[in-house]
Amino acid sequence: MKRDSGYSTMAEQQKQEEKLRDAVKITARVLGTGLLIFTVLANSVSGYAQNIWDTLGHFWQTTWLKFYYLCEGKERTIFFLGAALVPCLAFWCFNGILMVADVTGKPTFITRYRIQLGKNDPVDTKKLRQAIYTALCNQFFISLPMLVPMFYVMKWWGSTFNKELPTFHWFLMELGIFTLIEEVLFYYTHRLVHLPVLYKHIHKKHHEWTAPIGVVSIYAHPVEHILSNTLPVMTGPMVMGSHIVSIAAWFSLALVTTSISHCGYHLPFLPSPEFHDFHHLKFNQCYGVLGVLDYLHGTDTVFKQTKAYQRHRVLLSLMPLSESIPEAPRAE
Repeated sequence: MKRDSGYSTMAEQQKQEEKLRDAVKITARVLGTGLLIFTVLANSVSGYAQNIWDTLGHFWQTTWLKFYYLCEGKERTIFFLGAALVPCLAFWCFNGILMVADVTGKPTFITRYRIQLGKNDPVDTKKLRQAIYTALCNQFFISLPMLVPMFYVMKWWGSTFNKELPTFHWFLMELGIFTLIEEVLFYYTHRLVHLPVLYKHIHKKHHEWTAPIGVVSIYAHPVEHILSNTLPVMTGPMVMGSHIVSIAAWFSLALVTTSISHCGYHLPFLPSPEFHDFHHLKFNQCYGVLGVLDYLHGTDTVFKQTKAYQRHRVLLSLMPLSESIPEAPRAE
């Protein structure tokens, strides 16, 4: 009986080993086939994507050369059209749409996504006119003159007005560096103007809007506009010696992004404005742009305990987050 038991045990072990070998073979075949298919698809997709980028790159390069020769290669003209006119058009076109919604309450596709319900519904037109006037003054009498020394810095670099555009990958790397520089400079200058003595005389103007709208993004005291709005955005391109096309794209992106942060609407598929909107509501939270330094300095702890924090994400549906994540009912 003992011998039979030993034989049966050995037979079972052999069967298990055979099953294990079969399982390994099947797994190897599946993984090998999957890896082969993945490699073929990846190469096909990457090759297809590369062809798209090559085509787009050729288009933009041709367009840039046409513009360059239209301006007869005049660097001053090219710089101020790219660094001033293009970003201004982006800012006012985007905010023009938002202001129609703020004043008329239409289209409801926009107004139904209001963050602070019942606020700016409709917006006070007197306050709006003051905000537009201040924004225009900041652009024409502060931002525009500050581009003059920037022009000479970029000219010194010698690569800003090249006939050849930077590669797409280089532009993406520049955007990452610009964003990090802006985050650091904006966070600390913003904390600076929140010091009581500076807040009272400088930053209080911007916080007149506890429920902000898009154009309020550059509604600020001239000193604040220089320190917090303009220098953090200008510094990155000056450090990198960027091409004027990169500068135009970055300035436009920065202005539209800060308008979204102030717009008062959490619109589908756009970056969440909940973070900065909460700053206008509570004053002493959420000082930065990305929120990285707020996390490191603990200036987002109250924000993280709110419904606004739960709504602080890109909205990927058409249902307003104020409905899907409503505020808790007040205790009577």
